[in-house]
This record gives sequence, C-alpha cells and structure tokens, in this order.
Amino acid sequence: QGHAHPEQLVIMGGSAGGFTVLQAMIEQPTFFKAGVCLFGVANHFTMAAETHKFEARYLDSLLGPLPEAAAIYRERSPIFHLERIGCPVLVLQGLDDKVVPPAQAEHLVAALAANGIPHAYLAFAGEGHGFRGADAIRRTIEARLSFLGSIFGFSPADTFEPLAVIGLDAWRGQRRGAVLR
Repeated sequence: QGHAHPEQLVIMGGSAGGFTVLQAMIEQPTFFKAGVCLFGVANHFTMAAETHKFEARYLDSLLGPLPEAAAIYRERSPIFHLERIGCPVLVLQGLDDKVVPPAQAEHLVAALAANGIPHAYLAFAGEGHGFRGADAIRRTIEARLSFLGSIFGFSPADTFEPLAVIGLDAWRGQRRGAVLR
C-alpha cells in the first residue's frame, strides 16, 4: 500500500512472537529484509520437553500430544525449515529463561550458521523470559540498531558497542552474484 519501503521491511517479536518471526521469514523468504527474534520458540519438541511445569502441556492443546502429533510438531517447528529464510536474523535470549530455555536460541543460531544465513546472537546472563534489567534493555536496543545499521547501511547516531553479523559479507556476495547471472 506504499506505507513502508519494500526493501526495508523488518519483522520483530518475542516468545510466540519470536516464533511468528521465524515462521513468517520461512513462509515469505523474500518479503522481509531482516528479522529480530527475542526468546522465540524454534523447536516445539524441545519446548514440550524443556519448558517449565506451567507451560509443559501447553502444546498439547495447540498441536496435539506427543508422540501422536510428532509429524505436526516437525512441520510447524521453524528449526526444521530454516534453509528457506532469505534474510539476516538477530537472536536475543535470556540465559535464565524457564519458558523458552536458552537451548532453543543456541540450536537456532547453530542452524542459521549451518544454512549460511547471516545472524547475530546476544545472550543475557540474569535475564529470563523478557528483559527486565536496564542494562539488558539498553543493550537490546543498541544491538537492534547496530544489526539494522549493518543490514541497511546506516550508522546509528549514538556510540555503542557494535554487533557483528556473522556471514553478512558472504551472503551479500552470493546475492550480488545471483543478481548478476
């Protein structure tokens, strides 16, 4: 509709919204130009097995009980379809998260790397499901600005620690090569 620049669309969300970020980038690999996933669910199998007691049976009502619904869990877990993502991803995670344990983010980052998808990962000690500490909140804002600056070619006005986006240069080279062919 002309409200946003089509070459600068970014999707961001946390928890179930982080899952939505991953799914949207998988389903529409060329629509978004970057994604920011905060403590997002990437693998429903590990979510069912490792989340805290309160959330332990939550996926039964959404996807079905395991092992009967294993095919649905696999089909709807972004971790198994990351090769379809067509843009860089920033992953932010609290290391004390009991809802979406850090292993979700760590497996996600490893899979992004294995698939050659540019990414950055920042984990926060002492933070759980959602960032509450002033330092973590500030650093997540700085990380998002640094990440987006790297992707879209701008320098944030404030001075702060830059965030390295792993694989970005190689990915840009591949994209340029694909456009030239």
